[in-house]
Amino acid sequence: MSRFLLVVPPLTGHINPLVAVATELTARGHEVAWCGDADRIHEAAGADAVVHPCTLPDTAELVRPPTLTGPAAFRFLWADFFIPLAEAMAPAVADAVRAFRPDAVVTDQHAVAGALVCERLGVPYFTSASTSAELVDPLADLPKVAAWLTERLTALRELIGDPAATHDPRFSPHGVLAFTSRALVGDTADLPWERVHLVGPAIAERPGAPDFPWDALDASRDLVLVSLGTANTDAGARFLHEAARALDLLAGQVQGVVVDPGGLLSDPPPGVLVRRSVPQLQLLGRARAVVSHGGHNTVCEALWNGLPLVIAPIRDDQPIIARQVADAGAGIRVRFGRVDAPKLAEALRTILDDRGGHRSAAEAVGRSLRAAGGRRAAADHLERLVAGHPLISTAG
Repeated sequence: MSRFLLVVPPLTGHINPLVAVATELTARGHEVAWCGDADRIHEAAGADAVVHPCTLPDTAELVRPPTLTGPAAFRFLWADFFIPLAEAMAPAVADAVRAFRPDAVVTDQHAVAGALVCERLGVPYFTSASTSAELVDPLADLPKVAAWLTERLTALRELIGDPAATHDPRFSPHGVLAFTSRALVGDTADLPWERVHLVGPAIAERPGAPDFPWDALDASRDLVLVSLGTANTDAGARFLHEAARALDLLAGQVQGVVVDPGGLLSDPPPGVLVRRSVPQLQLLGRARAVVSHGGHNTVCEALWNGLPLVIAPIRDDQPIIARQVADAGAGIRVRFGRVDAPKLAEALRTILDDRGGHRSAAEAVGRSLRAAGGRRAAADHLERLVAGHPLISTAG
């Protein structure tokens, strides 16, 4: 049996897919350990997860001005979050590799320390791409921003990686696990398909919200889940209020559950359930539609269940994912900063009544995601990596 070290940033959406992969690897008899923020990993993977903790920088909490979008948000994300995170994580990643002696490392695409330390120490690694956005070259139309990022990654490699290496550290030469499918990525992505493995979402059971009022759900109405994820509290106040009003406009047909981790909705309309956290996977099994910011995990989990979406992307990878969903016919994109309750209600009516075939399209994408293999396919690729690329050295 083999040892796998999973390196992750302190972002729940990046950790969750690898929780399912870790569960599958462990079930097959492999040994799994983690490297990253211990609290976040234990919250997602359970108290028994073996974690090599990292000292994180002051920027470990991703907080940005609500108005920061587009290229400015991208630069902020790398300059003020991912690159300082890599510098801070690198010593702990190296220590974890030496102590755990993994046969292979699986490192999140945005936990760049994992890739750079592995190339310096001669350890084979796979990239975990928790979002499909990087696969379609989001900077193709922004050459100056692309050059800026290349310069930053080159400087980071000089500091913590192997200066002789030339590949993009976001894409391992051994392989990339992408938790999506061709039905979303499309046929136009220019990718090294022999190295990029589209495995679909890797879904594992998560701790539920123990106080969720299941008895309050009305089976005679369509359940709609509204969620902006865990990293958009700073930007979501106006949209959540409009979403709650839209649900109220549809109260005869719809029962809404709104995820409000920041406690922004102090006086929601009657009949709209507002919770700081929800058992999302269980709710999606009962829902008829989802309103989302376009976070990759929420989108794929909704489509996995055949649910059409109304997507209001804010920034980062979300506009790309929203476009992929719309292109697949599985949802409607609205403008996050401008949509109001009547327009949001109309978009919901459209997908709930299936006027544009969104439900059948969502179900088709869902079948594609399921067929990709999920955590089992991911584990198969990792086992082949170890068989073909034995550990070279852990000497630094």
